[in-house]
Amino acid sequence: MAQVVAKKRPPISSKPSPNVLPYQTPRLREHYTLGKKLGQGQFGTTYQCTEKVTGLQYACKSIPKRKLLCREDYEDVWREIQIMHHLSEHPNVVRIKGTYEDNLFVHIVMELCKGGELFDRIVQKGHYSERQAAHLMKTIVKVVEACHSLGVMHRDLKPENFLFDSSDEDATLKATDFGLSIFYKPGQYVSDVVGSPYYVAPEVLHKFYGPEIDVWSAGVILYILLSGVPPFWAETDNGIFKQILKGKIDFESEPWPHISDSAKDLVKKMLDRDPKARITAHEVLCHPWLVDDAAAPDKPLGSAVLNRLKQFYDMNKLKKMALRVIAERLSEEEIGGLKQLFKMIDTDSSGTITYEELKDGLKRVGSDLVESDIKALMKAADFDNSGTIDYGEFIAATLHLNKMEREENLLAAFSYFDKDGSGYITTDELQQACVEFGLGDVKLDDIIKEIDIDNDGRIDYGEFATMMKKGNTGFAARTMRGNLNFNLADALGASDSEKKQ
Repeated sequence: MAQVVAKKRPPISSKPSPNVLPYQTPRLREHYTLGKKLGQGQFGTTYQCTEKVTGLQYACKSIPKRKLLCREDYEDVWREIQIMHHLSEHPNVVRIKGTYEDNLFVHIVMELCKGGELFDRIVQKGHYSERQAAHLMKTIVKVVEACHSLGVMHRDLKPENFLFDSSDEDATLKATDFGLSIFYKPGQYVSDVVGSPYYVAPEVLHKFYGPEIDVWSAGVILYILLSGVPPFWAETDNGIFKQILKGKIDFESEPWPHISDSAKDLVKKMLDRDPKARITAHEVLCHPWLVDDAAAPDKPLGSAVLNRLKQFYDMNKLKKMALRVIAERLSEEEIGGLKQLFKMIDTDSSGTITYEELKDGLKRVGSDLVESDIKALMKAADFDNSGTIDYGEFIAATLHLNKMEREENLLAAFSYFDKDGSGYITTDELQQACVEFGLGDVKLDDIIKEIDIDNDGRIDYGEFATMMKKGNTGFAARTMRGNLNFNLADALGASDSEKKQ
């Protein structure tokens, strides 16, 4: 079940660059000790490794550069690294720790999951109970929904690519192996045939597909979880493909007579051969079979851009400036995914996003915001009031909050504002930063008062860190309640305390 449909490659037209990463790295063995082999993939081998300084254990995927035959192969590895960074804040995605490169290998160090593959547990169990299968499927489809909301198509969902973080029965399931994943734009169709035979969607075989293929693959996994066998089976790959295109799905053999109609209904909707009629990831999560005592999600995750812009909207000016500082110090691999989202919205490739482009971009990913709210988000992200959102402004406004809250990023941002290194941010230093960022008419005293817990008229690092980690719920809460008639002039860029007044 692990055989992969090979990606078609053009002949080697030019000698590829000797490096995958656009910068020099230390040698892996300077920081880690490699241990036992954990697994073997088409391109790389995964080992257990130990960080020398901390003694913590990780997994290391080592990709031999001799297997990278053309420029596209190098680009695929670089994209895999960017996508892992782009998704790795999700609780059900294996988190990337770092990357290293030498003359022979590219090494990706990531979170170690000690519980093994979902595939192995299926083999051991035969099949799962409906309750167990529903629990696992909810996790898998949440990952799919998160991928799609961030402009990523996984393209190789299968039980081998989901790992348990421990051997416990209730261990957390995490997605891994994004080697075939790509960034995509809504409405864009892809033609290259990739994936694993049992899980590949019919439209992939027709060489014309979009993100709906991930829901099909998840539907195949659900069928296997419930019955222990794949829905489409044959002795050869071509036989499997014929079944996928034309075969009837078996709901008569054991154990299907004992499986609920609701479970069968969901499988049928996920394995609809018409991608336009196929259920979406969010609709899967709202299906009665998956909805337990907790309420179903109110609306799709939608665009990660929209959700993060809403958070950015509610931040005070200091927090927004700090995000600009943090965004500028992040590596290209960490923000590569956001760069792709920026390109998706910047349809004329001008390097800036206009109001119309933002409105169209959010609409393409399912946003139903009214114009006044889109204008509010636009103005919040347009830091220098130029009338458009440039690349730096976009990255700052759409960073995942986990990146913002990392200690090294907080220290770097605080140091930027603490110009004299006194350990405090004063009103004068805040004023200087506002000038550097091209901001005018900022109520500095109100910002200081909001953050200054001990009322000494200045901001120390502890107060700054507390402010940075403080949640922002204003815009999102207003939107969910449908109460959108707020005063834009007062709200835009104002501090949280100003908004409450």
